[in-house]
Amino acid sequence: MNIVEGKRRRVTVPWIKEPEPGLWSNCFVIGNMVVIAGMVGRDADGNIAGPGDPYKQSIALFERMRAFVEAAGGTMADIVKLNAFLADIRHRPAFIEARRQFFSGDFPPCVVVGNVAFAQPEYLVEVEAMAIIGSGS
Repeated sequence: MNIVEGKRRRVTVPWIKEPEPGLWSNCFVIGNMVVIAGMVGRDADGNIAGPGDPYKQSIALFERMRAFVEAAGGTMADIVKLNAFLADIRHRPAFIEARRQFFSGDFPPCVVVGNVAFAQPEYLVEVEAMAIIGSGS
């Protein structure tokens, strides 16, 4: 695998609106490496998924993440690293339960940071990820 070969390519997903077009990117692909950031719990209409519910927000953000990694040519099994940020560390069990719905076997390494202030106070969870296309089983 040659991770850095090739130019950076921005990936978009039609049903995921970017908050500030031209000033924001959720996903880049460089060679076979995928970098995803800014995954929050919004539904297809752009509304908060499950206001006040960290499990529902986590499910929604993993659905968004899956859409980006698939648009980049990979699968959830290709994700090799997650960084999760929680508004309240007590949301950790809900986040972990949602993560179980999208990963199996060897879960990707994951940092979980709690008690974070987000750009919008209704967000309870935000995740960023790195994937290497073709690395999953």
